[in-house]
Amino acid sequence: MLNNPNARKAMSAVLEPPARLLLRMHVSPDAITVLGTVLVVATALICFPTGRFILGPLLITLFAFSDLLDGTMARMRGTSGPWGNFLDATLDRMADGAIFGGIVLWGAINDQVGVVAAALLCLVMGQVTSYAKARAEAVGATANVGIAERAERLIVVLLAVFITGFGVPYVLPIALWGLGVLGFITVIQRIWTVRGQLRP
Repeated sequence: MLNNPNARKAMSAVLEPPARLLLRMHVSPDAITVLGTVLVVATALICFPTGRFILGPLLITLFAFSDLLDGTMARMRGTSGPWGNFLDATLDRMADGAIFGGIVLWGAINDQVGVVAAALLCLVMGQVTSYAKARAEAVGATANVGIAERAERLIVVLLAVFITGFGVPYVLPIALWGLGVLGFITVIQRIWTVRGQLRP
């Protein structure tokens, strides 16, 4: 999400002061990771099923900054490494599940069958996309390809939910079906890439 060096530099300038303050207060990066996930999950499962489509995305976007803050804290503390990466990636899957699961619940409550189906497709493809990368690394390959990475998926779905909150009903199903298809393409891309690396 922050591949641009200027964007990374600007974000570091924003995150370092609160990161330094939290470290002085003896708050661990892991605590921020867990807290951010709990807040995202709670917000998604409370706001989305009840149709609070403006408040929900705003709060989730705010809480998602913990995903950047914990990494900054770990680097400043000199403790960034495999454990932090594992915890972060694992809890990210929980947050994703809550976001799309909350949309599924809203669709089920409001008889939006298309939204339910599309959100479930996004949820499955998102999980398989992450699994494919992890599994590739486990067998000695890499799968850093794809057109629907996690950051892009979250930006699109949260923006679509937010716009839906202003009374534009067709944006959410279009965005979800689009993400589902792109997720499927991403999975195929990763399978094909790993096949090329491991093919005898």
